[in-house]
Amino acid sequence: MRLSDTIEQFIKDMISEEPQAEVDLKRNELAAYFHCAPSQINYVLSTRFTPDHGYVTSSQRGGGGYIRIVRIVRGDHEQLAYLLSDRIGDAITAGEAQILCNQLAERGVISLSDAQLMISATSPAALAVPVPESVKDAIRARILRSMLLSVVQRRKEASAP
Repeated sequence: MRLSDTIEQFIKDMISEEPQAEVDLKRNELAAYFHCAPSQINYVLSTRFTPDHGYVTSSQRGGGGYIRIVRIVRGDHEQLAYLLSDRIGDAITAGEAQILCNQLAERGVISLSDAQLMISATSPAALAVPVPESVKDAIRARILRSMLLSVVQRRKEASAP
C-alpha cells in the first residue's frame, strides 16, 4: 500500500467515526504522524478529497489553522439526480467512471459486484472501437447512466413490500 493510500484511509476512518461526517486536521501534525512532507498531505487532500469523490475541504490559515474535511451526504433521490446530471453528464472518461463506481460501492449506494461490473462495462477494453475518444466518453456515460438506473430500480423492487 502506498503512503497516499494509507493517508487517505486514515482520514476516511477518522471521518467515519464522526457523527457529522466531518473532521478538522492539522496538516503539519498529520505529516509528522506519517513521517512525510506536508506537501504529501496536500496531494492526498487535493486528489482524493474533492467534490467528485464526495468531500468538501476548507482550510483556516494561521497559528491555529486547520483543514476541515466534510463528507457530502445526500438523500437517495438527490444523490441519483446529482450523479446522472452533474457527475456523469453527457460524457465521462474511463478513469472518472472507475472513481465514481468505487466511491458508490464504498458508500454502500451500489454493491461491490455492481461496481466491478460497471467498471468493466465502461473500461477502455470494453469500448475498444475505432472512434474518437470523445465518442467513447459519450457512450460510456450512457452505459453508466443506464446501469445506475437499473441498479436503483432493482433495489426499489427488492425493498417494496
